[in-house]
Amino acid sequence: MSVLSRLFAGAVALFVALSTQADTRTVAITQIVEHPALDACRKGVKDELEAQGFKAGENLNWIYESAQGNPATAAQIAKKFAGEQPDVIVAITTPSAQTVAAATRGIPVVFSAVTDPVGAKLVKSLDNPGARITGTTDMLPLERHLQLVKRIVPGAKRIGTLYNPGEANSVSLVNRLKNVAKAQDIEIVEAVATKTSEILNAARSLVGKVDAIYLMTDNTVISAVEAVIQVGERNQIPVIAADTDTVKRGAVAAYGFNYYDVGRQTGRMVVRILKGEKPGDIPVEGVEKLELYVNPKAARRMGITLDEALIKEAKAIVE
Repeated sequence: MSVLSRLFAGAVALFVALSTQADTRTVAITQIVEHPALDACRKGVKDELEAQGFKAGENLNWIYESAQGNPATAAQIAKKFAGEQPDVIVAITTPSAQTVAAATRGIPVVFSAVTDPVGAKLVKSLDNPGARITGTTDMLPLERHLQLVKRIVPGAKRIGTLYNPGEANSVSLVNRLKNVAKAQDIEIVEAVATKTSEILNAARSLVGKVDAIYLMTDNTVISAVEAVIQVGERNQIPVIAADTDTVKRGAVAAYGFNYYDVGRQTGRMVVRILKGEKPGDIPVEGVEKLELYVNPKAARRMGITLDEALIKEAKAIVE
């Protein structure tokens, strides 16, 4: 090969490399802690991007960081992402979304699994988020959840719930839950825990005070949900959850979201932004699907038997 030919071949290779690099998009994703529901959400985002032609290692630079439950680490991750200037940042859960929103300027942000994005001051309104942030909200259907609890534990009058008062979405949910429960003549008994190591004692504090335990989507609680399940089994207190992954981990039932599907829904919003839409012009979306999961064996371990009609209604029976 002549010198001229080698130069030409090298120029072509360089052009192709630069073109490929220019076509590569960067999506950075952060979540406050790792547990099955949030991990499923993250996987859903990645799978949706791939399904729509954005493949990690080819034309997508995928960056993932977990704060491992530490707010200070979440802030460090947000600052790191601000410096890297990705095309889109995906923030799973309210704490991660809030830190990313505070630390970045100009970078599109798509949140996922955020219960109350308006209350968390992430968006101005659900229909018109404005600025550079949008996403999916997992606001719980609390009325239906309490109806499920009463169906599983007829006559239940006092229902316990655990949450981290440091999580804005959890505080918002508890306040909403109290209002809904009052209308149904139910008393909500609270137990708080600021970190996972406090969950077991918080759950134990409910023994003798409640007819059932209802678990919302508090990240601190769900990260250590086995401790709550243990208390429920040892003290014959049925534990009903808001997310279906917790049923797989030993809760009696859940009428909730499949967080993998939530991730796919979030991923579709990310793709719209990668293709040129502005986040502020995309309304915040509620979760599209709700599913009933039941765990008859867990129910028996907690001293109850699930109604056959309820079992027949379930999308999934976990054994």
